[in-house]
Formats: sequence, structure tokens, C-alpha cells
Amino acid sequence: MAGRNKAVDDFFANMPDPDAIFQSWWPWVFAFGSGSLYGLRQWLRGPKCTGGNKLHGKTIIVTGASSGIGKEIALNFAKRGGNVVMACRDEVTGKEAADFVRKETENMDVYFSKLDLNSFKSIRDFVERFKKKEKRLDILVNNAGVMMCPQGLTEDGFDIQFQTNYLGPFYLTELLLDILKESAPSRIINTTAAAQNLGDIDFDDINFENRDYNAGDSYAQSKLAVVVHTFQLAERLKDTKVMCNVVNPGICNTDIYRHLPLKQKKFIRISFGPFMYFLMKMAEDGAQLSVYCGTTDEMAEVTGKHYKDCKEEKVNEKAYDKEFQEKLYKESLKWIKSSGTAIGGGDNLKLTDSDKKEEEKKVTQRKPKVAQSVMERVSLT
Repeated sequence: MAGRNKAVDDFFANMPDPDAIFQSWWPWVFAFGSGSLYGLRQWLRGPKCTGGNKLHGKTIIVTGASSGIGKEIALNFAKRGGNVVMACRDEVTGKEAADFVRKETENMDVYFSKLDLNSFKSIRDFVERFKKKEKRLDILVNNAGVMMCPQGLTEDGFDIQFQTNYLGPFYLTELLLDILKESAPSRIINTTAAAQNLGDIDFDDINFENRDYNAGDSYAQSKLAVVVHTFQLAERLKDTKVMCNVVNPGICNTDIYRHLPLKQKKFIRISFGPFMYFLMKMAEDGAQLSVYCGTTDEMAEVTGKHYKDCKEEKVNEKAYDKEFQEKLYKESLKWIKSSGTAIGGGDNLKLTDSDKKEEEKKVTQRKPKVAQSVMERVSLT
């Protein structure tokens, strides 16, 4: 007993003197530094959407939902009770993601449906299946995208980034406009990136066939097109109750960057990994803006706006040009029609004889020059 008491006495005798500890500046420096780093990290992650409505009885499509931001958006909407369609290119990862969301939320109204934005046929098939199964569509989130992938053309003859990020979602949205109008009030949420501010659209050479290919310029072109299309669509739908906005989720640590050296080179990935984790948003953070635009009452009657960090932000001046908007819309219809793809009803969707002759020349130029193996290396996030 005496030995144990001595051990206890020795333990307390050898403890640091609390008064001596706080006579030093180091504990205060450590506490202040740690607190500052934590605060900076939370600020970099951006605001969270803590409000918003439940989505019981609402049907939502989220593209690119197999991973990253799209998966987090689907997860959030499922938690709110929504009937969530996870539209993904890869069947295996898409089904796994849908299983995960169902288990996490205990919401059985969540399912996978195959959608490859690199194929107009796949888009048509997706829409056909959706309309047979569902009677309404309340929220369409065009989230899927690809960034700075190797140069290549889709099976429809368009630049991979341009069709994946813009032309595919454009076509998907056009085919779903009828059910969105019938389900109004409804919302369309498109996704862009800061690169759109550096972008321009070369209507005569969208595939970079007459100029040197630059992955960054191709990406910026596609993301600017998304913004321009959003503003034009909002104007077209102004007399309906279909709201259309575009969001920039920010720089998030997801597979969207898989084609960059930052992700491809092991040395760079390991060396800068801690900094990337600290400075970049997480997928959950990137999802907050789409959740905000899709669920809150304050966004119920807002349309034709660009949002970042849950507040409106100005974009590339070209995007506000009405003539530029209208030109992109008309050219997009021509591009899709020229590939032999049916868009839907309406005389405004039919090519004139002069348009057909002009497009026949462009179609010949858009024949794929890159092996289809490139397509196998590109998947949607």
C-alpha cells in the first residue's frame, strides 16, 4: 500500500507546473494557430445549406451521380424524401452509388438509370425510359461533366468536352421541357466553372479542327456555353413556372481533375495531397449550392441567375448578350439535327434547306479522327 501511494505521489510530483506552462507564449501561439487554421478551412469549404424544404412527392434527376458532387446531391435530396433518379454513364458504379444512397437514407425511391451524355441515342433512350416510369419532374440537376480530357470526338462527331458539358445536357433538357412544364413549379440547375470567364465559343470550329487543340480552351468554351444556354433558356421559359439557374460549386477534391497532372502524377499527388485537402472543397461542400437552388423558398421564383457560394455572381459579359444567346441556341439545334438526331416537336426545331446545306459541310468535317479507345478513358463525374 505504501509502495502504491509513493508511486502516486511521484506521478503528481513530476507533473508540469500549470503556472509554469502558462508563463510561456507557446501554448497561446499553438491554440491561436490551430483555431485560425480550422477557421480558414471551414471558410474555404464555403457555406452550407442548412434549410430548404422536404421533397416528398417530388421527382429529381441528378446527372453524373455515381460519385463526387452528383452523388452528394442525390444523397441530400434522398434524405429530404425525394424520388431521386441517379443518371450515370457507368452501370456498375451507378448501381453501387444508388445502393449506397438507399442504405444511408432508408429511402427506397432512389434508383439508377443509364445515361451517357456522349451519345444522343443514350440521351433519347434515357428520356424515353424516364417518361414511361415517371409522371412528373420537379428538379433537373445537370451536374455531370468532364475536365481537360484527351482530345477526341464523340460518336455524334463533337468534341468530348463540348458534348459532355454542354451539348448533351442541352439536348437532355430540351427533351424534358414538356414534363418540367407539366410539373411546374419546377427547377433546372446547370453546372459551370470559373473557367467560363476565360472562354469563348467558336461557332465555326467547336471541335478545334482548324486550330491547335487546347484542353483548357475546350473546357472554358463548354462551360461558357452552359451559362449562355441557362440565361437564354430562362428567358424562353419566363412565362412558365420553370426556374432555370446555373451554379459554380467551386474547386472540389473530386475525380473531375483526374486528367490533370495534379491527379495523374504520383509524385505531385503525394507531395501536394495535404495542401489539396486543405485548400479544396469536399464533394459534400460542392453539393450545397445545387441543394440551395433546388430546395429553398427564396429560390422558388429566381431564374436566369449565376450563383457561387449561395449568392449571385456576375459572369463573362458575353453571356449577357441576347444575340449571342440566341445564336448559341439556334446553332445548338442545328448541331444536334445535323447529327441525324430528332429533337422533338416544333417547327423551330427543323432545319431549312440552306441550313441543311451548310450543316452537311460541317458534318463531313466532324467525322471522328480519334480512336474510340479515347472514349473508354472518359467517364462522367
